[in-house]
Amino acid sequence: MIIKTRSFPRAALVGNPSDGYHGKTIAFVFSNYHAEVQLYESPELDLLPSLRDHSTFDSIEHLCNDVSTYGYYGGIRLLKAAIRKFHDYCIDNAITLSGQNFTMRYRTTIPNRLGLAGSSAIITAAIRGLCQFYNVEIPLPQMANLVLSVERDELGIPAGLQDRVAQAYNHPVFMDFNKEYMEKHHCGKYEMLDLPPEMNLYIAYRTDLSEGSEILHSHLRDDYEAGVPKVLDAMQEWAYLTDQVREAIANRNFDKLPMLLNRNFDLRCEVCGKSVSPQNRKMVDLARSVGASAKFTGSGGAIIGTYTDAEMLKKLTSLLKEHKINVLLPRIVTDPAMAYV
Repeated sequence: MIIKTRSFPRAALVGNPSDGYHGKTIAFVFSNYHAEVQLYESPELDLLPSLRDHSTFDSIEHLCNDVSTYGYYGGIRLLKAAIRKFHDYCIDNAITLSGQNFTMRYRTTIPNRLGLAGSSAIITAAIRGLCQFYNVEIPLPQMANLVLSVERDELGIPAGLQDRVAQAYNHPVFMDFNKEYMEKHHCGKYEMLDLPPEMNLYIAYRTDLSEGSEILHSHLRDDYEAGVPKVLDAMQEWAYLTDQVREAIANRNFDKLPMLLNRNFDLRCEVCGKSVSPQNRKMVDLARSVGASAKFTGSGGAIIGTYTDAEMLKKLTSLLKEHKINVLLPRIVTDPAMAYV
C-alpha cells in the first residue's frame, strides 16, 4: 500500500512575525498548491530525490538559476531531519515502532522561498506519512511543536510556531503565544476560526524573487533578546492588531481589515526596514496603488490583502502581472481530511 499525505502553503493574515516572540497571529493554509509525501514498505529505508535535489546541470547558468530558485539545500535534508525527530518523539513518549523500513519520496508545487512555508509543508507531510505508516497518533499542538523542532533544533533554521500550527490543524487558526501559558502547556492557545468569502482575500507572489526567512528572523531575534524597546513595543502592537482583526471577523466588520493589515506591514518596515527589500516593498506599494490592502504572507516574496470588488481585483491582477507578480484567490482549507490522498 502506498501512503500519500499532503500539506499546504501557509498565509499569515495578521500578527506576523510575532509568533516566535510571544505574540499573536491568525494564519491559514490554502490548497492552490501543496507538498505531497509518499511512503511504501521496502527492504531498506530509502529517500528518493526530487527536482530540487538534483546535482547535474546543463551549464553554469543552469546551476546558478537552480540556486536562485531552490537555494543551496534540497528537500532530502528535510526528510532526514523529520524522520530523526519523529524517532526521537517516539522514544521520548515510549512509543515502540515496528521494524518495517520504507521508501519515501516527496514533491511540491509550492513556490519556493517566497514566505509560504514550503519547507515546513514538506516536513508536516512527512510526519503525517510516518504517523500513518507506523500507526502513531500525535496531538495537533504537539505535531506543530515537532515540525518546528525539525527546522529549529535539527536544521538550525530560525522559525516560529505559526506556520506549523496552521499546517497541523488544516484550518484557519487564531494563535496566542502568551509566555506564561506556553511555559505551562508547551504550546500556545489555539482557536479555529471561520474566514468568510466576503473578506475578499487575495494572495500575490513574485516570480522573479526569492529569499529565505532566516535573514529577517536572525536580526529580529537578536534585537528581541537584547530588549530593544521598539521591537518589544512592536510585538505588543502586532498582538493588538491580531485581536482587532479577530474581532472584526467575528462581527463581520470587514471594512476594518484594510487599515489593520496595512498597519501590520508598515510596522514591520519601521522595525525591520533593512530586511524589507525594495522589490518586496514595491509589490506592496503596487497593490495599494489600486486601493487593495497588502502585507507579507511571511517574510517576503508574497503578499496577502483584501480587495473591495471584482473591478479592483481586475485592476490589481493586471497591474501586478505587468511586474511579473501572480495573483490568486486562496482556496482556504478547513477540512483536516484533505491531508490524506
